[in-house]
Amino acid sequence: MSGDRATSAAPGDDGADLLTGERDHPAEPSSNPGADGPGAGGFDPDGLEAAGASPFRRGTRPRPASAWQQRLARLGYRAPDTRPLRERLVPPMPDGKGISTGEPSPVLERFGIHVPAGLWFWLCRWSGWLGPLAVTLFGAILVFTHLGTPHDIIFDETYYAKDSWAIWHYGFEVNWPDTTNAAILANPHHIPAPTGPAFIAHPPAGKWVIGLGEMVFGLTPFGWRFMVALLGSLAVLMVCRIGRRMFRSTLIGCVAGLLMCVDGLHFVMSRTGLLDLVVMFWALAAFGLLVLDRDRARARLADAIGATVDNPDPAPDHELASRAWLGWRPLRLLAGICLGICCATKWNGLDFLAVFGLLTVFWDAGARKTAGARHPYLTAVLKDGIWAVFCIVVVGFLTYLASWSGWLFSNATVGGTTGAYDRHWADNRAGLSPDSWTTVGLHHLPQVSMTWVPARLRSLWHYHAEIWHFNTTLTSPHIYQSNPWSWLVTARPVSFYYPGGLKPSQCGGAAQCSSEVLALGTPLLWWAACFAVLYALYRWIFARDWRAAAICCGIAAGYVPWFQWQQRTIFYFYSIDFEPYLCLALALMIGSILGKATASRDRRLFGAIGAGVLVVAIMATFLYFLPIYDAQITTYQQWNDRMWWSTWI
Repeated sequence: MSGDRATSAAPGDDGADLLTGERDHPAEPSSNPGADGPGAGGFDPDGLEAAGASPFRRGTRPRPASAWQQRLARLGYRAPDTRPLRERLVPPMPDGKGISTGEPSPVLERFGIHVPAGLWFWLCRWSGWLGPLAVTLFGAILVFTHLGTPHDIIFDETYYAKDSWAIWHYGFEVNWPDTTNAAILANPHHIPAPTGPAFIAHPPAGKWVIGLGEMVFGLTPFGWRFMVALLGSLAVLMVCRIGRRMFRSTLIGCVAGLLMCVDGLHFVMSRTGLLDLVVMFWALAAFGLLVLDRDRARARLADAIGATVDNPDPAPDHELASRAWLGWRPLRLLAGICLGICCATKWNGLDFLAVFGLLTVFWDAGARKTAGARHPYLTAVLKDGIWAVFCIVVVGFLTYLASWSGWLFSNATVGGTTGAYDRHWADNRAGLSPDSWTTVGLHHLPQVSMTWVPARLRSLWHYHAEIWHFNTTLTSPHIYQSNPWSWLVTARPVSFYYPGGLKPSQCGGAAQCSSEVLALGTPLLWWAACFAVLYALYRWIFARDWRAAAICCGIAAGYVPWFQWQQRTIFYFYSIDFEPYLCLALALMIGSILGKATASRDRRLFGAIGAGVLVVAIMATFLYFLPIYDAQITTYQQWNDRMWWSTWI
């Protein structure tokens, strides 16, 4: 969350940690001085630039770089960070009271645009909110415009729209007559009576969220898409703010959010009543809370070891760094709640819980290492890890269990049956059936009575075993299923909606008309993101950049687990779970193209042109594909022109 420069060292030195970018001991000053870049836009790919940063300690001479160090520098290695200890723990944000804003943008001045100093200061002072809110408003306008179009139940909305309505009215999902979809879409609108409780494949939290929009706006396309659209818009704001805090640059944070606004997959998923964007939102919220918690914990640690604002550079202290308690960490507690809701939407949220839970402990270890602890990992496990397990795992589990309250406690009668599917399975049983253990791969464990567990919880366990069996054995072929190897290059998108029966008059008299909602990421953005992921891996491995490591971990949590289910029926739009981290990776790469705040004006100008061309080209690509994202009626030829690959059809 800080702008710490992640470094490594020559063989024989204490290298920086792969996840944290932290060293055991302070090193000699670098020959590359710090900089005071503009608060709104300065970016340093090495993590050094922070507006208002104090200069390096004076009165010392840098060590001459060895030939080995010079060779490593060509691969991205940098000299050790020698900023004051407090600044290494908590680099300043790019705006705020008392923070220098630097001179007005040289890029603007090069084009003859002169910004008064007072206005520039005000913009830099409040840009941390003005910029992200402006980007969020832009994205919200895109998403909410004609949100009820198409006026139809598209793709898996046929399940989640009705399940969400049922959960709010009965407490659990139900079966519906075959004519229900037509009755819901008819004018006048009609909701048939359900026929009984239904078996479902996913936990209920996401449907509680979708149903909230239906309770306000009714069981209509706008109603079941409203909450997803709202979460999609708020996710843009979170990406802007997360990027700003990680990169210590409001400009780069806003670029990350803007890229998310113009990603076709995010746009389509924000306008469709499915669960996957809800998973993404809660995982991203947890990630943002943990990044913010990282800053606050490091500031508390800096105060504990005496690295205060008035005395920013004391010597690292093993005793103080090992003994310091970092507080109750309410943000980590909120992150646990968010991860619990994420898991209670779809079970792949468990991957985010595991990865982010480990990541936050690694961050604590890195902070204690910088502060002088000689055994930072052991200290982090003992002092921070136990509380982290409670906040992330225990609180997450309790949140997950709470999402099932309707299933556990509702006694509504539907179609002559009282209670949810399998709700009373254990009422007349002494324990759990052997099939329940076998289904979840625990058949080797001894079968115990379990009579001490309440019947409703034993029923819930049995129900989970059935859900697990369904989700892990789903191999029915689907025309739009795809292999995760193809996701990053958008090889097989999913057609959510392609109606027939359009009249030639609807598209200007052409022989044939088309209208489609295609879940396809903006091609140029995703193809550029492939290089950005490689760049992030490079920054992580060679430069020990904690920001690149965090981004890669977010991508891995949402992407890598799907490779073990290649035999299962899976779809490209599942990649929405890690799409925000692709945007952050691309913003990291764009920041490097833009150049450091300390670079020459010509370097910054050419970097700004290169970065700007890429961003504008991505936006233009999104605009070109917009007709097949929001079901605009076009001629068949116009539709076919956008089918760049035969696998998109």
